[in-house]
Amino acid sequence: MNAITVSCLINASVDIVWKCWTSEKDVTEWNFASQDWHCPAASINFKEGGEFHYTMAAKDNSMNFDFWGTYQQIEHEKQIEIILGDQRKLTVFFETTTEGTLITEIFEPELVNAPEMQQAGWQMIMDNFKQYVEHTNPIV
Repeated sequence: MNAITVSCLINASVDIVWKCWTSEKDVTEWNFASQDWHCPAASINFKEGGEFHYTMAAKDNSMNFDFWGTYQQIEHEKQIEIILGDQRKLTVFFETTTEGTLITEIFEPELVNAPEMQQAGWQMIMDNFKQYVEHTNPIV
């Protein structure tokens, strides 16, 4: 199955984008696809071989799950390679541009949901990330 790509251009420097992507406190503020979900807890052992665990939960308590993975390779402010808990590969790229920071995720799709649905959900999370970073770190 073909890899799925989502991306967004964020009006912030790569050091701010990197911090917001890798900080437990920040992740809980943006890591959800819709307003009826949230990320009430995140733990990050940000080193090669370390794991992250994000609690993804419906706000009405009807469903929750642990989204997790293991960091395989970290290139500071450039790239993060991850093996997700279900053994799928995820790579996150951070690229400095004249307009800000381009962040791109490329991941192997899971087999339960349609690829288009997965792409849309991951893009919504990416859009939340962009909004969070730009709102909490305005460029003056």
